[in-house]
Amino acid sequence: MGLGGSILLMAAGGILAFATDWNVNGLDVQVMGWIMMLAGFVGLVVISSVQRRRRAAVPPTEAVVEERHRYYE
Repeated sequence: MGLGGSILLMAAGGILAFATDWNVNGLDVQVMGWIMMLAGFVGLVVISSVQRRRRAAVPPTEAVVEERHRYYE
């Protein structure tokens, strides 16, 4: 989903949950907003944990350095 998608889902869910007074037959818009905010929050947690693992420090390995010999004439 990505960071932007999670934030967008949370914002749209907040708008549906708190800023609308729509009535739709068979659908509670406020509950739908809460579900969208929860899904955005879960996506945000998953994305941040994946990014944290990618940023983990890797212990340095011993580098192989080749010496170049220059022969001067």
